[in-house]
Amino acid sequence: MKRGPAMKRRRRGARGAAAAALALTMVTACSSAPAGESSTTAGAASTETITTGLDAPWSVAFHGGTPLVSERDSARILELDTAGSSREVGSIGGTAGGGEGGLLGIAVQDGFLYSYATAGEENRIERRELTGSTGSLGLGPPEVILDGIAAGPIHNGGRIAFGPDGLLYATAGDAGNRGSAQDTTSLSGKILRMTADGAVPEDNPLPGSLVYSYGHRNPQGIAWDAEGTLYSSEFGQNTWDELNVITAGGNYGWPEVEGIAGRDGFIDPVQQWEPADASPSGIAVSGESVFIANLRGEVLREVPLADPRTSTEYLTGEHGRLRDVVSAPDGSLWALTNNTDGRGGPGPDDDRILRVDLGR
Repeated sequence: MKRGPAMKRRRRGARGAAAAALALTMVTACSSAPAGESSTTAGAASTETITTGLDAPWSVAFHGGTPLVSERDSARILELDTAGSSREVGSIGGTAGGGEGGLLGIAVQDGFLYSYATAGEENRIERRELTGSTGSLGLGPPEVILDGIAAGPIHNGGRIAFGPDGLLYATAGDAGNRGSAQDTTSLSGKILRMTADGAVPEDNPLPGSLVYSYGHRNPQGIAWDAEGTLYSSEFGQNTWDELNVITAGGNYGWPEVEGIAGRDGFIDPVQQWEPADASPSGIAVSGESVFIANLRGEVLREVPLADPRTSTEYLTGEHGRLRDVVSAPDGSLWALTNNTDGRGGPGPDDDRILRVDLGR
């Protein structure tokens, strides 16, 4: 069922704790006063290698207790066994990457694998039934859930995840067309919200539209806290990368503003970083914190939900570029390195998935 560049709509999670109160104040004011100075501390963490030898991996999802990994350039889906060995489940046909495009985010829901991939001049979301059982999983035929998301050599977004409302969210970058982020008739530069088969939810903020929030440059991380509050990480241009609290129908400013601007009509991030120290990609909520995987910064950053202007940095420079971080079914934190994509300096075992122990 194809849905082209027409659009679609959303809901809003409950709020709780100090982080939600801060976000609500900022949203209500539509970007009131800029947030105060942020503070960062260094933390100690140890790691255990789960698997090695991945080729430009991008996303990790779980089918029950089985980890699945997407590889951007090969378009392969891999499953991992308990010993960390991998086997190919299948590949996402029609993927035509290049630059930052290719097979990007994956998600699993109700026995289906959802994928976000570049196919020539568009990005599209498809789903395939996961057949077989652990150790012999396969992929059924594809069904297009959404197509017509503009693609480019840069800024394809690409993270997908099911929210606590059971709906599918997707991050779409501006694909190099800056103005599209402010155009609510375009899918580019947005966070999108849809049903599992690609339809527009009745409570989306723009009637008949998939657009949930807009004014994004290249959002690549989405995660929810226990209260249903949605967080997103975003690549800036030359000035600021961002961590945002997402509200239905919110305008996050790009390309009119970047980072904390304090301008009416735009929602400011709760924290910002210089791109050389961050380049935030995948994020996860674990316990009372948001964890952010950073590429250029080569760091795993923890931001407490109760005080999102502060952060603690782990693994700085120890494992190179980090593309994704996920909370595994057993509650442990996994980090995905990304050193083999042409922009990093791969070691002999790269790329890897690491289990991160913060000693708590």
